Amino acid sequence: MGYPAGTAILSSENDYTIFKFGNQVLRFQAPYSLEKYIEVKEWDQGYIVVMAKYRHNDKNEEEYIDLFPVLELLYIDADEFLKPIKGVMIAYG
Repeated sequence: MGYPAGTAILSSENDYTIFKFGNQVLRFQAPYSLEKYIEVKEWDQGYIVVMAKYRHNDKNEEEYIDLFPVLELLYIDADEFLKPIKGVMIAYG
């Protein structure tokens, strides 16, 4: 399946958040009891606001993901990695 140029993909699997862009895949600990991400509300060059579904709540909740600490721990230059990303979408499967 093709995605628009400059689009990163956000999903989750087991206890991990997965962020994919190009041939890079970042996997990091997901929030407690996350079932899945539902919708990207905002992308701000490394900061993502999403709606998420959790096992402990019947309603979706707003969640915040900051990629800067993840990139720093992986010794990835955040400016270089994030610059070509124009948007983020949710995709599972």
